[in-house]
Amino acid sequence: MSSKKSIFLETHNLKNPATGFGTFNYELIKGLSMLNFENFELHINAEQIKQLKDEFGNKFEYNKYRSFHRYKNLRPFSKYDLWHSVNQNTKIEPRYKTKYLLTVHDINFMEEISSDMNHNCNKLFIEKLNKASAITYISDYARKQTHEFFKVPNVPEYVIHNGNPISSFLDTSSYIPNVPVDKPFLYTIGDFIERKNYESIIKMIKNIKDFNLIISGNNNKHYGEVIKALIISEGLENQVFLTGRVSDVGKQFYLKNCTAFLFPSLREGFGLPPVEAMSFGKPIFLSNKTSLPEVGGDAAYYWEDFDSEYMKTILLEGLNDYDNNPNKKIQIIEKGKSFDWVETASEYVKVYNDILY
Repeated sequence: MSSKKSIFLETHNLKNPATGFGTFNYELIKGLSMLNFENFELHINAEQIKQLKDEFGNKFEYNKYRSFHRYKNLRPFSKYDLWHSVNQNTKIEPRYKTKYLLTVHDINFMEEISSDMNHNCNKLFIEKLNKASAITYISDYARKQTHEFFKVPNVPEYVIHNGNPISSFLDTSSYIPNVPVDKPFLYTIGDFIERKNYESIIKMIKNIKDFNLIISGNNNKHYGEVIKALIISEGLENQVFLTGRVSDVGKQFYLKNCTAFLFPSLREGFGLPPVEAMSFGKPIFLSNKTSLPEVGGDAAYYWEDFDSEYMKTILLEGLNDYDNNPNKKIQIIEKGKSFDWVETASEYVKVYNDILY
């Protein structure tokens, strides 16, 4: 085999660890760090290089991310054997023509931004598709969605599921929540963006007085204000609580202590929070939209629409089924274990080999 091949991972979204892209980037790097890849030299692109060096040492080479790298004449100067664009909307591209791996998480921008193929967002994606030597998708749904809207080049394609970000259980015994937890509660966590569809579970909980609802995530955006206004207008200030962003310890505290995990999202390329909740064996309630049935499989319960009475019925029937089926908790935990970042990273290394050798 020839000398080491250089691979650039465009992972600058590490700077936003609370987002889906940030989590993906970090967990992929962490998974790769646990593997042997003597024939590769992996270059990580990041803003906070010191933190990564402290954690991963000389396992990787490190490239300092600068925002001006997105401009064509200021792109990184070094030439690499393979450029891995780890999400579909990163604007930093290689300066020189090289092998190119594109990872597609979703193309929700077609519905949320513009379906006009001349829109900059779509033009950027088309450029990425056309330069791809291979394409990976984080779900089969993402693959089908891409083929539905775009002309995909005739290159090798792979579906590689994300792993479970919860690889170990943290000590939550000293965690002090900033919302009431003295009453049984249902839980969800995620970005405060419209597609998360939090309105549906807030309207549902109004009809279920036995539970509180706790929602975690950065709610200082427009959609956060919409949700806060809905809580007030429905008179649910004493039943629905927003924690804001939470630490990993806080997240595990809520996942460990909730009665059930809810995820009524309208559009997901994958959906990491339900996989995290599976680690604790809690009943999982998902919408049956996009990739979520692929991720939840038989381990989850599903809402087919968002009428509040219907959602209440599915929830109560699911909780009853869970309570009367001792194998359900085991099934959920095993499903969560099937998503493993080291295995995911191994699949990406196989793709690197396929492209380069």
